[in-house]
Amino acid sequence: MRILFTGGGTGGHFFPILAVIRELKRIAAEELILDLELFYAGPDEFGKELLREEEVAVIPGISGKMRRYFSLLNVVDFLKIPLGILQAIVRMFLLMPDVVFSKGGYGALPTVIAAAIFRIPLIIHESDAAPGKVNMFSRRFAAKIGIAFTEAADFFPEEKTAKVGVPVRKRILGATRGSARENLGLISSLPAVGFLGASQGAQKLNDAVLGVLKELTSEFEILHQTGADNLEDVKDEASVILRGFHPERYHLFGFLKENDMRDFYAASDLVLSRAGASSIFEIAAWGKPSILLPLGNAAQDHQRKNAYEYAGAGACIIIEEDNLTPHLLFAEVKKALDDTSLMRKMGEAAQRFSRIDSAEVIAREILSLALHIKSGTQMK
Repeated sequence: MRILFTGGGTGGHFFPILAVIRELKRIAAEELILDLELFYAGPDEFGKELLREEEVAVIPGISGKMRRYFSLLNVVDFLKIPLGILQAIVRMFLLMPDVVFSKGGYGALPTVIAAAIFRIPLIIHESDAAPGKVNMFSRRFAAKIGIAFTEAADFFPEEKTAKVGVPVRKRILGATRGSARENLGLISSLPAVGFLGASQGAQKLNDAVLGVLKELTSEFEILHQTGADNLEDVKDEASVILRGFHPERYHLFGFLKENDMRDFYAASDLVLSRAGASSIFEIAAWGKPSILLPLGNAAQDHQRKNAYEYAGAGACIIIEEDNLTPHLLFAEVKKALDDTSLMRKMGEAAQRFSRIDSAEVIAREILSLALHIKSGTQMK
């Protein structure tokens, strides 16, 4: 049995795929499916080592990215699209998987087209409230469609669409608050505030944190994930700001590996994050109160739509990017942590919103298509 995964090259596309792969392997082992072969087709090196650890064969591919702003790279990437499709068709013919699973993103387009040409069963998953262009294109070929937010249902055929949440890696769940604080070096009894910049970081969020870093560390322990590219600049600036104050209360990270991510969530009493779907569902899986700061220039304004559906469930506070200033950030953090009733209600709402079983549901649906039988867990 051959399963081919595909998606764009960001953490928002990749980590849900990784969660599904792990569940697929677990279920296959339990049900004695011995001929399982897993493949991943993508445009870059993102997550390559993690895939190798999972014994997934990586198939690098050409794909063009169409930016929503003027760039000469759009001309080059436009030429890459037909080349990538031809490459995907040849590779699909040689591989002939039983099922293709696509997370969308520009990197998935060639593989989706090749799957459609060879009539290979396709499952797509849309993480955001406002679907991306590739998933909008792919919907006509999909046998099953999984969505995370109710608003996305308006864009897909009702008869083959199910709300399943976003697959979350189980390895980032399960730590205790005490052990996590110890692992991360939190030595005070102050509340911990986690700032999450996602895989690529968030410059405006980083700047806002640095703008009130003295005030934040005077009252809280701060966990700050900046994005790997921003780490050194933030570290240098923070060292100057905190000279003579509380540098021991400021804990800085570039990119969080799975064990560190688990400790980050476990130790944080309040999480501040961009509103990418994967981040929202990870926060929800932990049942953490949160403040979301939607990225203002996100495609299809999807982060803002994600955030407002989550806020509508009572699970978070929103700060619009245009309103984000250092002092507003500090005021909202302090206001939330001082209101124990609000914190409790947001945490409970987050737990209700979460879908811990998302990866398992999708994995079983993949197996159901591949085996042409009904399994015990359906998308529902």
